[in-house]
Amino acid sequence: MSDTMSPSVEIELHGKEGLVEDWSKDKQVYEMPWGKAMMWIFLLSDTFIFSCFLVGYMSVRMATTDPWPNPSEVFALEAFGYPVPLLLIAIMTFILITSSGTMAMAVNMGYRKNRKATFWLMLVTAILGASFVGMQVFEWSKLIEEGVRPWFNPFGAAQFGSSFFMITGFHGMHVTGGVIYLLVVAFRVRRGFYETVPDGYKIVEITGLYWHFVDLVWVFIFAFFYLW
Repeated sequence: MSDTMSPSVEIELHGKEGLVEDWSKDKQVYEMPWGKAMMWIFLLSDTFIFSCFLVGYMSVRMATTDPWPNPSEVFALEAFGYPVPLLLIAIMTFILITSSGTMAMAVNMGYRKNRKATFWLMLVTAILGASFVGMQVFEWSKLIEEGVRPWFNPFGAAQFGSSFFMITGFHGMHVTGGVIYLLVVAFRVRRGFYETVPDGYKIVEITGLYWHFVDLVWVFIFAFFYLW
């Protein structure tokens, strides 16, 4: 038997080895960690879900024949004896925007491997997120006391209650999950867990991607639900 391989066999083996080599080169060229890639895929799928919710809300609002409640009146909060339109919503929005700033600084400190600063900035971000959820619970309880239900609304169109509780509730679940995520990563940073892992501090950036997405979604909810 001849020791040399036939040209077809050589090409076949080279093709398999080349495929593996090409995959390896792609990973080296793009330098995309799997965790970051999976987070982007998750955020893309979540974008479709929130988009469907907001488009559905707009369709329901434009199609209903009953008068739609005025957000400035429904979400007004009394201050100094006078009703202030959207006061609570403005505070909630300010808190989330501020938390995006602290999260961005945490990512910056993470790349510098400043463990103490990264931990405290992430902790502050989690506290701001928890404050947002607490205010949302207060907002829900206030509307429920006033008689708003998913199937009934004393202020006008019945679809208002179902749209409000579904959209803000789904977003509130994301914020709550984000707060838990932030706390887990923050305390791991404090213990120095990610310093023992190659490129471990990239998890801070991945966490930041999720948190910025949650904040961005709230901007659209604020514009479509509270200002329209």
